[in-house]
Amino acid sequence: MPVMPVILWTDALVFLLLAIGLGFALYASRHEHLRAPWRRVARSRVGMCTLVVLACYCLIGVLDTIHFRLPLADQVSQPAGRQFGPEVLSLLDAWATPLRQRQEKTYSAPFATHLFVKEAITQPDGSVIRDYPPLRYGGQHLKDPSQRGWDIVATALRGLIGGLAVWGSIVAAILWRKARRRGLTLSVMFAQARAARTEVPWRTVLGTLAAMLVLGFVAGTLALKYHILGTDKVGEDVFFQALKSIRTGLVIGTLTTLVMLPAAVLLGIMAGYFRGWVDDIIQYLYTTLNAIPGVLLIAAAILMLQVYMANHAEAFESLVQRADLRLLFLCLILGVTSWTGLCRLLRGEALKLREADYVQASVALGVGHFAILGRHILPNVLHIVMITLVLDFSGLVLAEAVLSYVNIGVDPTMNSWGNMINSARLELARDPVVWWSLAAAFLFMFTLVLAANLFADVVRDAFDPRLRGAR
Repeated sequence: MPVMPVILWTDALVFLLLAIGLGFALYASRHEHLRAPWRRVARSRVGMCTLVVLACYCLIGVLDTIHFRLPLADQVSQPAGRQFGPEVLSLLDAWATPLRQRQEKTYSAPFATHLFVKEAITQPDGSVIRDYPPLRYGGQHLKDPSQRGWDIVATALRGLIGGLAVWGSIVAAILWRKARRRGLTLSVMFAQARAARTEVPWRTVLGTLAAMLVLGFVAGTLALKYHILGTDKVGEDVFFQALKSIRTGLVIGTLTTLVMLPAAVLLGIMAGYFRGWVDDIIQYLYTTLNAIPGVLLIAAAILMLQVYMANHAEAFESLVQRADLRLLFLCLILGVTSWTGLCRLLRGEALKLREADYVQASVALGVGHFAILGRHILPNVLHIVMITLVLDFSGLVLAEAVLSYVNIGVDPTMNSWGNMINSARLELARDPVVWWSLAAAFLFMFTLVLAANLFADVVRDAFDPRLRGAR
């Protein structure tokens, strides 16, 4: 079916960030001083395990970044003058169409077959009773609801078999390629990987991949028949909301670096290298910015944006574009308020490097200042930049949750873990408690932040020059 591609502002920035990442990877592969630290990361079991988890999150985020519009139902077969619907979808929406379209009436617990609250039900004889109405979609394939437990086990086993089958194919392809490159047989390569005698800990990598694939296939298979994480107040599937929130968290954690990185790097090394009045101006700039409470600055910016969007509603073709602009604006504000820490670190490092013998020799030979900054100062502070960016990622993901909780984060119509936590605030006051929205947001956010923090520790140890001699 033909579709009309739609590129949102954050989509374009995500693609730009991917291009920058690929470019840096190619650049690092040609320079030993950058390639060596990444080899140390690749030898770490913790680093590779968390990298697989982060790659799974990134895959879902990329699928949710490719947007398009479908043609109207009555114009699918008309190639000329085809018109497209106003709804903006992503590849993740298309893949998870059953989860997106199966909306219940209100709350339902995980794996439930009936609603969570009682309602008045009219019987065939005209009498009215209060009972739990059956769900429209969850578990409705069961003829006898008492068989739900066995059906869940059987469905999970089918997902387990499918995940192991896909994992086996991936393992065979990876090991076959490695064996062919080294001139070994597949059985010998498999034995080396199993005994952990390879440079890269393939046993850990493939074991983590197996766990992620099995969990994904089991959850996907069960989600086609049940609401595995329940539904919210308006009956939307919580598992689908948690998946959609992955892109929001990743965008907040990564696109903010595009805003803060140029200013932090350029101003930081200039302040440390030139000193004097240049250093005074830059210090005054970030000291003044640090004096402004960040939450108040973000709240003021978001409120001004809301006023602009309310007065120019005709500029937005859909709610998705409106929410995307607010997300982009939030990334800009977070970037403006978070570059000062890295700038201060780079200033201190540049103050030390400008006194190095090779920098003083370059000055004596008449090399230009900006050439010295690019050739000597910048390459020697990249490890600080890399460590800071990886460490700040988890903080930015948590910042989105906090800001959305106080209603100054992403748009309420956009799926995010912060909005899920915000909506769960009133659900926890119910009796009985509706706990699954908060639990789902916590589980997905905790896994991402934990993996990012562990990976950041490995990257920090690999890039820190003071620890290289100890390894």
